[in-house]
Amino acid sequence: MPWSRSAGGGVRHAGTVRLPYTDRAEAGRVLAARLATMGLEGAVVLALPRGGVPVGYEVARRLEAPLDVLVTRKIGYPRQPELGVGAIAEGGSPVFDGGLLARLGLRADDLAPTVAAERAELDRRVAAYRHGRPLPRVAGRPVIVVDDGLATGGTARAAVRALRERGPSRLVLAVPVGAAETVRSLEPEVDDVVVPAAPSDFRAVGQWYRDFDQLTDADVTAWLEHAARPGGEAPGGAPGAGRG
Repeated sequence: MPWSRSAGGGVRHAGTVRLPYTDRAEAGRVLAARLATMGLEGAVVLALPRGGVPVGYEVARRLEAPLDVLVTRKIGYPRQPELGVGAIAEGGSPVFDGGLLARLGLRADDLAPTVAAERAELDRRVAAYRHGRPLPRVAGRPVIVVDDGLATGGTARAAVRALRERGPSRLVLAVPVGAAETVRSLEPEVDDVVVPAAPSDFRAVGQWYRDFDQLTDADVTAWLEHAARPGGEAPGGAPGAGRG
């Protein structure tokens, strides 16, 4: 089902989406079409790397908005790192899943070494992607946070909370596909949430894309460089760039 609601609960868009998406570029174009009607003049698009960057590229191009990244990192359970117990975004504090911590018998302080390691990797990626540039100014302007999908929503939650502290005039979370329960849980965190597809049988983001190649730091840098060029086309050889 499509999911595009404001914080006040009003449906902004209707219609259906054909799944799976061909790739992240197609998904970005579908998402951009929804966002283009929402009166987001003067917005900045902040994509969550790595997978959100090709999606964000298409959104930024359609809206004629600047594109940059907001770097996030999952905080994993030390005994099972793939199990996310929280996340951190640049400029923000760690955000933990309190219920999961309780079930695991953990306190936030127990994860201090893991948080420190993830913050170091976050800083490395910020340096690799922006080469010393600060985050764009977001105070007093609309901000669109883009990713390629929402599974548990931990990194998206950390991202929008970090941005809320910077005072945007309107905070929009936009992803091509997401788990319905996760989308509901994130609605109170933002002014608008735009998710063209929220399938009931959601298991993983990758199941909703035919081409879901893993991206590298070099891919992210290439997308950002092309976005910065006036009229620049997507990097043709990059995963998710589209081949049709």
